[in-house]
Amino acid sequence: MTTQPSELIQQHLIDPEICIRCNTCEAICPVGAITHDSRNYVVDAEKCNSCMACIGPCPTGSIDNWRTMLRSQAYSPDVQLLWDELPAELPPEQWAADGGATVTVADTQAIAAPNAMATTAPAASQAVGSTLPPWSAAHAYTQLYGPKAAQKSIRATVSGNVRVTAVGRDYDTHHIVLDFGKMPFPVLEGQSIAVLPPGTDAHGRTHHARQYSISSPRNGERPGYNNLSLTVKRVLEDSHGNAVRGVASNYLCDLAVGDTVDVIGPFGNSFLMPNHPRSKIVMICTGTGSAPMRAMTEWRRRLRASGKFDGGKLMLFFGARTQEELPYFGPLQNLPKDFIDSNFAYSRASGQPKRYVQDLIRERAADVAPLLADPDCFFYVCGLKSMEEGVVLALREVAQNAGLDWAHVSADLQQQGRLHLETY
Repeated sequence: MTTQPSELIQQHLIDPEICIRCNTCEAICPVGAITHDSRNYVVDAEKCNSCMACIGPCPTGSIDNWRTMLRSQAYSPDVQLLWDELPAELPPEQWAADGGATVTVADTQAIAAPNAMATTAPAASQAVGSTLPPWSAAHAYTQLYGPKAAQKSIRATVSGNVRVTAVGRDYDTHHIVLDFGKMPFPVLEGQSIAVLPPGTDAHGRTHHARQYSISSPRNGERPGYNNLSLTVKRVLEDSHGNAVRGVASNYLCDLAVGDTVDVIGPFGNSFLMPNHPRSKIVMICTGTGSAPMRAMTEWRRRLRASGKFDGGKLMLFFGARTQEELPYFGPLQNLPKDFIDSNFAYSRASGQPKRYVQDLIRERAADVAPLLADPDCFFYVCGLKSMEEGVVLALREVAQNAGLDWAHVSADLQQQGRLHLETY
């Protein structure tokens, strides 16, 4: 006697060996099935509906793992949090129902494969964010180094570490340059790497990798050198305001020139910039979300200086609590106005009303609306998760007030790789 096929599930699991804990999956899950602790990201089989919303945005593919299980024997989130690697697939003869009955291979044919039908409507931002790169984006190399690559990591040498915000304990942000010497490490604007902090956590386990967006263009922080840069904010408190020292951020911010860092990656093949002439770019960011925007801006600046590329409009919406906390404020001010249209919003400026990037988008609606309708314009959003929904709602409002059909515009943004969301 066999169990009924309805008792079998394809349990969705995340591979802890290659997950870089970027929080993309948890942020995008429409049913709250994904959670995490200080160690692992896990999926609750009781909540997961196999909607597949989390698959495409994952930069490493760590989330694309399934195990055929009896529902009654599915791995619980508590068990998954203890894993250092995925368990092996169980053969059918090891499946057993509560009453001791086994399941045959034939029974597995009746299991519904993971489907693309979510039972909970996604948020507005999930409905339009694209996982496709722009059609003219350069080819991205990913996961050249990592736990399951031929080489587990690559060691880089620190060749620069400078502060890029005004002095202040709560907003200590650094621009860190890593040199890879003779080892190949090709990257593109919009990609990220993960750093392996030394030491172990409170449980004696090696610290997991921390992800950082690359803030330098494809030919290096210093052109022609095999290097890249990161924008790192020192973490001194958690999201609840409790004092805590971020493991990787403090490690990186304290590095001196000549120190070495173990790196894996690169990651990301969709948050990439367009390369065709006259393509336009709208960049919307907060804090260290400026890293990929700096990379894109600097690459376009270098192309412009070469006189060999006819670039389109660049527009930047940049938010921070105060001007002093805004990374790269000085260099941004020095960029030519006919090169980039920069707009700044401060939410904690003394004596001033709170303003956010979505407020700036609405104020510049007359300029943003034509760009939404322009197939050669690409939008990039990077920063805190809390900004994402407000930005997309502001774009929708701008489109609708301009008489544009938002359903048509949002479909184009998603299907043509024209709106990319990378929040944390």
